[in-house]
Amino acid sequence: TVTKKISLIETGKVLTIGDGIARIYGLKNVKAGEMVEFSSGIKGMALNLESDNVGVVVFGNDKFIFEGELVKRTKNIVSVPTGVNLLGRTIDALGNPIDGKGAIKSDKLGRVEVKAPGIIPRKSVSEPMQTGLKAVDSLVPIGRGQRELIIGDRQTGKTAIAIDTILNQKQLNAKADDLNKLYCIYVAVGQKRSTVAQLVSILEREDAFSYTIIVAATASEAAPLQFLAPYTGCTIGEYFRDNKKHALIIYDDLSKQAVAYRQMSLLLRRPPGREAYPGDVFYLHSRLLERAAKLNADYGSGSLTALPIIETQAGDVSAYIPTNVISITDGQIFLEAELFYKG
Repeated sequence: TVTKKISLIETGKVLTIGDGIARIYGLKNVKAGEMVEFSSGIKGMALNLESDNVGVVVFGNDKFIFEGELVKRTKNIVSVPTGVNLLGRTIDALGNPIDGKGAIKSDKLGRVEVKAPGIIPRKSVSEPMQTGLKAVDSLVPIGRGQRELIIGDRQTGKTAIAIDTILNQKQLNAKADDLNKLYCIYVAVGQKRSTVAQLVSILEREDAFSYTIIVAATASEAAPLQFLAPYTGCTIGEYFRDNKKHALIIYDDLSKQAVAYRQMSLLLRRPPGREAYPGDVFYLHSRLLERAAKLNADYGSGSLTALPIIETQAGDVSAYIPTNVISITDGQIFLEAELFYKG
């Protein structure tokens, strides 16, 4: 009989699995944020590096993972494909196509977690990002490279503003050259699949899909994927920003991302804070939104504009997540149910 000796440095064994969290014995050399692969083919991300085990969040259904199963390092920090080949496609939070249009031909990989540009590469916002909505463009104009929060209760038209902005780029992009076009990325977090499908059909019908990318982590997907989707979209947007182009990214919405992150953190047994959110939920959003920037001429003059969406409960803008994101962004478009009903 041959006894296989397993190295516990590059591989590990599942100690416990449940609620989308796997505790792994071994994986001594694993890095924080590294992608690991279970023998069933499901991937996960190492988040908690403890003295006697590694806490891994599972990107998929944990029903297919068993105790004692082998886990191996991929030696890669989570990365996703980027580039112009993603235009007109719908992908999941790991960059896999979910639109049935075949594989994505992209040789460029971008790290999902990168540091935001510092002070030196940046430039003051100097060009307008026209939404095509008179009320916004005249009263609260947005510049390329800014972050403008869209905040309001459910059913007040937050997503409508964002989608109209994408559709209104059509005639602006038709007249612009490649370096002045505004490429759009729409990140759907925790939404119904039917809603995302509806959006795809609107974009295709209005001929706006040629300059748009959709990143979707729907309500039926695991919390780690809903947490990851905004960073995936941001990495794709940074490709345009760093290659002298301009991009607009819409996060719809960051409240659901925070809820997914809270779920993950509590299951990883990280101590909860206000409203049971973990202590680093501010950093969760600040490190994401700081990546939207206008670069100066030495760095190619590209830009990434962000329109994060936050859903309030009964107009309460003083709750934890709304106040956090208000303090991170450059301004906000506040939609009120009462005004909405008045027309």
